[in-house]
Amino acid sequence: MIDEGRVVKLAVDTGSVVLGVRQAKKAVERKVARLVVVASNCPDTEISKTTAVKVHVFPGSNVELGAACGKPYAVSALAVIDPGESNILAL
Repeated sequence: MIDEGRVVKLAVDTGSVVLGVRQAKKAVERKVARLVVVASNCPDTEISKTTAVKVHVFPGSNVELGAACGKPYAVSALAVIDPGESNILAL
């Protein structure tokens, strides 16, 4: 079983990740995103309908996703451009 919080934190620390719904959408449009992670309470449902990249729903709220990223604020979505040393693409 993968600890999703730890995997997200490792991707943020060692890879290339953009935070936020708008930035994630831009990364998908530019075709640089390899995975999009959305919080379970993400207000923008449009991003989860994209078929260009795999979308993973984080089991926690946007506050918990922000904490997993090591940020003191809520994060509703993030796009993984480079996973770094994490195995986040296996989610």
